[in-house]
Amino acid sequence: MSESHASGDDRVSTEKLPGRTRRRFPDISSRAYEHPADRSALVALRKLSGFDTVFKSLSGLLPERSLRLLFLSDSVRVSDEQFAHLNAMLRDACYILDLEKVPAMYVTMDPQPNAMCIGMDAPVIVLTTGLVELLDEEEMRAVIGHEVGHALSGHSVYRTILLFLTNLALRIAWIPLGNLAVLAIITALREWFRKSELSADRAGLLVGQDLQASMRGLMKIAGGNHLHEMNVEAFLKQADEYEAGGDLRDSVLKILNVLPRSHPFTTIRASELRRWATTREYQRLMDGHYPKRTADKDASVSDAFRDTASHYSDSMKRSKDPLMGLIRDITNGATDVGGRLRDRFTGSGSQATAEHPQESAADSESQPDPGPEGGQPESPLP
Repeated sequence: MSESHASGDDRVSTEKLPGRTRRRFPDISSRAYEHPADRSALVALRKLSGFDTVFKSLSGLLPERSLRLLFLSDSVRVSDEQFAHLNAMLRDACYILDLEKVPAMYVTMDPQPNAMCIGMDAPVIVLTTGLVELLDEEEMRAVIGHEVGHALSGHSVYRTILLFLTNLALRIAWIPLGNLAVLAIITALREWFRKSELSADRAGLLVGQDLQASMRGLMKIAGGNHLHEMNVEAFLKQADEYEAGGDLRDSVLKILNVLPRSHPFTTIRASELRRWATTREYQRLMDGHYPKRTADKDASVSDAFRDTASHYSDSMKRSKDPLMGLIRDITNGATDVGGRLRDRFTGSGSQATAEHPQESAADSESQPDPGPEGGQPESPLP
């Protein structure tokens, strides 16, 4: 394991662990691994003159001091004397991602596996005992890299605000209009934060550089420490089934289910991470070609929004969700939208065909004749 931070020419580009060598990313910008939706929001916010100053000025109103005192007094601070193996992983993650100041990290008693990075002035990482006891060393390395990724991206500031507003919403629940206003902000922040979790998962992979360990960690968070009973490929198939299954009613339920959550569903996170690990973008990053922090001030907001638009367009094209399919149909000028809406909402498309074979036959007769080669005419639908 490396020392935390060498300086100047003493820094090296790779880090050795038993059996493998990992790449280090000097001066890496968080833009290198941020999810497009997360990146565009952060680039735009950072471009606003005085934005960080305004938000940090709120620190007197936020319970950050109280949280720090609480962790200091009622949790175990990770150091060379306490949870030394976690401290080595933290220093290693900061070394790999070139985070100059190592955040404070605490282990707190909670059987629920969880981790978070909070703080306005300086990020603080908190791990629960449930998580520490659940994961092996390589899985934990990815989780700590995930939290260091949050710190490098500046997510801890917005996460602290989200915690504050969530607590505020509970206190003013008796004020109808005031509560609605706060809940609207919370909903928007949660939507951003779910995307930021996908960014941090990527940072965890850059630190651990072991995709299978990242997959196992997510699978254990979903199903517990029964690895001999679980299978990564079967787990990822659940994500495919979730995204493709059901009709429009299920699409609406998916949206309602995810709204109150700060994190995406675990199978979706695993699927998104594996997809990213197969991209050219990831390969170039691992080859040492990535945006640098020193160039963050020159980052283009318009480029970030174009990347976001491109991401959502690609996501819609490959999505198997019935709602996304309907939107594609409408976008592509599909006919009989009302009928398709009925079929997608009730799942009765095949049933309707069976009940009205005459209509189906009539539809077939009304189709253009096949071309001279006997091929079928091209459908206007995807």
